[in-house]
Amino acid sequence: ALLVDEGKLDWDDPVIDYIPELRSVHNPYGTMNEITIRHLLTHSAGFRGPTWPWGGDKDWHPFEPTRWSQLMAMIPYTEILFKPGSQYSYSNPGIIFLGRIIEILTGDDYEVYIDKNILKPLHMYRTYFDISPYHLLPYRSNNYYIHKGDITANGLDFDTGITVSNGGLNAPLTDMVKYLAFLIGVSDSENQVIKRSSLEEMWIPQLVIDENDSLKQSIGLSFFILEQNGIRVIGHTGSQKGFMSFFYIDPAREIGVICVFNTSDIEETGRSKTRELSENVRDLMLEEVWPLYVPDN
Repeated sequence: ALLVDEGKLDWDDPVIDYIPELRSVHNPYGTMNEITIRHLLTHSAGFRGPTWPWGGDKDWHPFEPTRWSQLMAMIPYTEILFKPGSQYSYSNPGIIFLGRIIEILTGDDYEVYIDKNILKPLHMYRTYFDISPYHLLPYRSNNYYIHKGDITANGLDFDTGITVSNGGLNAPLTDMVKYLAFLIGVSDSENQVIKRSSLEEMWIPQLVIDENDSLKQSIGLSFFILEQNGIRVIGHTGSQKGFMSFFYIDPAREIGVICVFNTSDIEETGRSKTRELSENVRDLMLEEVWPLYVPDN
């Protein structure tokens, strides 16, 4: 949104204008010229979900690609899986491509650009990417897997490499509160790093993900929108190694919520109990807690 505000790109620009290497992707639904930045932001471009095309369970499998060349080496063996814009399917590579576009347009590493233009203006001074600075290492949380009752510690740090735009951000809850205050619109005016109109444009539903009798989930421009019983919240979920989290905000009520886990179960079959717990907390928030707050009109 910052680059859109500055006139450096448009949501509907073709992705290959910035990453011409993607011309080598196999697209049975048309040409790669038709896939836009909007498609990447709404996870509707048709790219696969995982960064690596394998499960990542071998000792010789790195956590994530560390170099752009490694990702590009897989591009001639990558296929668009559905007609772009026709459906939602979360794609890690799609978000990595967006991070690469930021680097191309600004000349900054992704981490540097985000730090200069978002983290520092919001006074998020204890937030960083990937490897912990020495002065913050004592506060770094470990993360754990549970499998058949056995607990495995995954270590304090891991390198997300070239995929950093898709993960690797570490932040204490006190810093995340500052970020949510910015999104809600209750932080200091000098901390408004993006035009309010541009931010709200990102919250306009683009595609419906799921809809049942009570809950409707849609994707905006990278943000998720949940609507239930007249309540509309905006947020995002995330998971990496044993960590799992979500945040949701309601600008009308000027409230938000953050939920974080540092332990996940590994199930060989069926759904993760940690993910089920996360969804139960979210549903409790929407059904019982959120309605207690009446928006100011």
